[in-house]
Amino acid sequence: MTLPALDPAALALSAAPHAQARTLPGPVYHSAEVFAWEQVALFAGSWVCVGRADELTEGDRRALRVGDQPVIVTRDAGGALHCLSNVCRHRGHEVLPEGESNDRVLRCPYHGWVYGLDGAFRGGPRLRGTPGFDRSDPSHALVALHVSEWRGFVFVSATAEPPSFAAWIDGLDELLAPYELDRVRPAITHGYEVGANWKLLVENYHECYHCDEIHPELCRVSAPLSGHDFAPRGAWRGGTMELVDGAQTMSLDGRSGGVRMRHVDDRAARDIYYVSIFPNLLVSVHPDYVMTHTLRPLAPNRTAVTCSWLFPPEAFDSEGFDPAYAADFWDITNRQDWAACEGVQRGVGAIGYRQGPFSGDEGAVHSFVKQIADAYLADRVDAVLARHPAE
Repeated sequence: MTLPALDPAALALSAAPHAQARTLPGPVYHSAEVFAWEQVALFAGSWVCVGRADELTEGDRRALRVGDQPVIVTRDAGGALHCLSNVCRHRGHEVLPEGESNDRVLRCPYHGWVYGLDGAFRGGPRLRGTPGFDRSDPSHALVALHVSEWRGFVFVSATAEPPSFAAWIDGLDELLAPYELDRVRPAITHGYEVGANWKLLVENYHECYHCDEIHPELCRVSAPLSGHDFAPRGAWRGGTMELVDGAQTMSLDGRSGGVRMRHVDDRAARDIYYVSIFPNLLVSVHPDYVMTHTLRPLAPNRTAVTCSWLFPPEAFDSEGFDPAYAADFWDITNRQDWAACEGVQRGVGAIGYRQGPFSGDEGAVHSFVKQIADAYLADRVDAVLARHPAE
């Protein structure tokens, strides 16, 4: 799919070095044509997080959309993950309605063709008597797509030749290793629907230039201008913020109601890491919990967000553990952010919108904007990969 016409000069401004760069042009936030291209190129064509690995136990299956593509993610009886095109090889009906189930096979509701959780064809009504029909022919199997499990997260790519997943998350293993992301477990999850383009949510996530204006609770436990930006090597971006003296974590009173991660030392316990893995996963690691935001674009001006709070096993075993200390703080902060993003969404479609400059405190948001502009200019998703340290 070819990217709709966007002004190359405007995109070049967004891709320029930080000091000279400008924000993205308005149409990328409200154009239906740009949104459709992004669904094909930036979502189906990249590596999209579809949830946690422990949400898919043996025999489970989940139907969902990745960009413009219907897929089924399964875990077979042997524990292997599969990503399959949700299209019956007979007449093209969707095999499974969107949602979840734990049946041991996949059965198309139209004509009853049956597939295993690995996509292999199992049979269909009255096919034995069909002349020339060979049920062992591998072409009858559901089309296999791409799936990777990383640190407890499941990523899928709904394209024939995705970018290298190793390149996608290059450098993240060592950065996040002390937080043992594959060991934490979800304790509470909130769902939101935000009236803003998905990119605005990521941009907002990557800067605290706005924090003095709209986040009084956050500013009591973390200084807005603290921390530093990372120099990424893959498709991710991010940075840190520091807790104020006396604060143990991000909560309304700064106190932790959980247990510090077992490999986080005293120095690391002063920092909060904020990382976005392109295009839809935001991972915020704290000394005692991990918060994730998973984004699902619904329309140019609407985004569904699933926010989860995950804790180490020791927290669940501690007496009186209640994850609300983390969730309540971030629910307030999330809603403040969503209102700001919706205000920007209204603005970027107005006659008065112009591409604006970045402040010196918006290095990570500029880096994300450059990712997007580079992908538009190149008309391909692998342009979002960082090929050298931060500009």
